[in-house]
Parts: sequence; C-alpha cells; structure tokens
Amino acid sequence: MISVEDAVIARLDSHGEHFEAMVDPDKALEVKKGEDVPLDDLVAVDEIFEDSEKGERVSDADLNSAFGTNDTKEIVYKIIRDGEVQLTTEQRREMREEKRKEIASTIARRAVNPQTDKPHPKKRIENAMDEAGVHVDEMKDVEDQVSEIIDKLKPILPLSVEEVKIAVRVPAEHAGEASGKLRNIGKIEKEEWGNDGSWRVVIKMPAGMQDKFYKKANSVTKGEAETKIIED
Repeated sequence: MISVEDAVIARLDSHGEHFEAMVDPDKALEVKKGEDVPLDDLVAVDEIFEDSEKGERVSDADLNSAFGTNDTKEIVYKIIRDGEVQLTTEQRREMREEKRKEIASTIARRAVNPQTDKPHPKKRIENAMDEAGVHVDEMKDVEDQVSEIIDKLKPILPLSVEEVKIAVRVPAEHAGEASGKLRNIGKIEKEEWGNDGSWRVVIKMPAGMQDKFYKKANSVTKGEAETKIIED
C-alpha cells in the first residue's frame, strides 16, 4: 500500500456529491488503461472521502446511493476511470503518445487512399497528424476523436472512409443491454421498439467497424441478433 505522502487524489463529482480517493499515480494509470489492480496496491487509505485533506469520509449510505454499492474497489475504479486523477506530466505524455498511436492505427484500418484504394501506412498517418497540429486528448476514447482527426488530416492526406448501414433486430431479453452497448459504435439512423419488446435499429458506421460491431452484437445477444447490410 502506497504511503499517504506519495499518493495523489482521484476526484469525481456525481449525483450532486464530491468523491475522492487517495491513490498510487502509477497504479491509477494502469486502471485507466483497463488493467486490474489489487486494492491494496492502488490506495493509500481504504476509504472514500468528501475531502481527503480534512479526512471527511463519505457515509456508506451516500456511497450506495451514488454508486449502487459500498465496494471500495469498484468505487475507486469508477472515480479513476470517470473522474480526474492528478497524473504526473510524464504519465500524461505517455498516455497521449499511446492514444496517438491507437488513433493512427484505427485510421489506417478504416480509411484508404482514394487514389490507390489502399490504406496509408501508420507512420504516414502519424506524420500527417504532426503536420496538421492534431491535438490528442489522452483522457478521451479513441472513438470520440477519430472522425474529427480524419477531417483535419484530409487537407494533407487523401483519405476516404467507406460506410455501411446495418439493420439489426435484437430480441426483447437482450434489447436493453444491446441498446446501451451497440448504439455508440456508429450513427443511429432509425430505431424503434417492437410490441414484443424487441429493439430494431439501423446503424451507419465505417466499413472497417463491421467486425467489431458483429462481435459485440453476438456477445451482447448471445448470438441471437439478426443483422442485414442495407444497400443504398
């Protein structure tokens, strides 16, 4: 367990309340990256605070009201992932560089050079990002940044992103979860809820996202989703 002196504060405002945890900055970064870290390695104090400097702890009732649980590890993870952590300058630089490479890889998979109908090499995309002065936000998901960055690269690098429309029908027993997890993959063009509780939707997405979409749809619905590509 890290000492209080070496810990940094992770903060989250939620449900009108303020929550803080005292965490190891390196372990918090691992959590940000999706890794599983034992609570004893992650925190300096096994408590959630309203104000860590004053030692004001949050009651179990308030934690349960805001997070639906009193499990400290689960709450600390949410504070780190959804809130703000006082990461060091070097940590932020490392995160930004990793996110930059992820974005370049994603663009290389989804976009092609319309002059050759082939993808650009990842390194060429990274160089174009530098030339365009693209700012990568290390705290935002890749998916939330790719489209905007592609637009910024187009004056420098010929890019074309083919899109597809996929019609999906999800049975009632999986509809709620599927609606929450599938809609962010692309743009919803049409959706409706059937009288039987099923979810019907038409989603437009980059062609390169199809495999990811099908895998997630099959996982969420246990293979019961019905899908069909719509031709314009």
